[in-house]
Amino acid sequence: MIRLNNITAGYNKVEIIKNINITFEEESITSIVGKNGCGKTTLLKTAANLLKPFSGEITISGKDISCIPNKELAKKVAFLPQNRTVPNMTVYNLVMHGRYPYLGFSRTPEKKDKEIVKNALENMRLNKYMNENMWELSGGQRQKVYLAMVLAQNTDIIFLDEPTTYLDINHQLEILEIVKKLKKMKKTIVMVLHDISNALSYSDKICLMDNGEIVIYDTPQAVFDSKDIDRIFNINSEQVLVGKEAVKQYLFYLKKN
Repeated sequence: MIRLNNITAGYNKVEIIKNINITFEEESITSIVGKNGCGKTTLLKTAANLLKPFSGEITISGKDISCIPNKELAKKVAFLPQNRTVPNMTVYNLVMHGRYPYLGFSRTPEKKDKEIVKNALENMRLNKYMNENMWELSGGQRQKVYLAMVLAQNTDIIFLDEPTTYLDINHQLEILEIVKKLKKMKKTIVMVLHDISNALSYSDKICLMDNGEIVIYDTPQAVFDSKDIDRIFNINSEQVLVGKEAVKQYLFYLKKN
């Protein structure tokens, strides 16, 4: 369990998020949503200890995160950023990077590390691409490789910053189904999502932010019913049931003048 207590954080002494109190529940999917610039990524980076807070405390299973050595923290927490340079290496070698926190001084993978990487590739159905260069893959395929790397890192907590950005709708949904699969593997996933409809459909909890603060943190249904999304984005919303199984879907549209 990861908990943020009275967290204020930002950049160059400028506060971006303030008075943050939140607990991310174990073995669940939490999506952080809100308008551009509201502090979503800042919250994610702070929770992952990539950005040191100005004040407040972050704990993992009751232990202050700042007291955990970086190598040990990398065995507990994985962070996948939104923007990154595509490396000139094979799929296999990139996924093997997920094992680095566990390797000794020689950085030589052992049989166990190779087996974990093999399983991660199989889980993401990437076996046939393992010897391909990352430059040769599509955006959706690359994202699956990065998720395989995170899986190989074998952490209980996974932070994802906009994992579906720049992907077509098919790959967006494929990535979100993978996130659900990670939850079934007893992972705790916290992600920033731009698409509110997908966030409501795929999450156990929604953290809605505005102006650097948490407006509401609750189940998707409770957040939708609050109409805080409508107020913050100045839109109207509807919930509809689709198909024979009556799956909930969400529609958003501009308010008429």
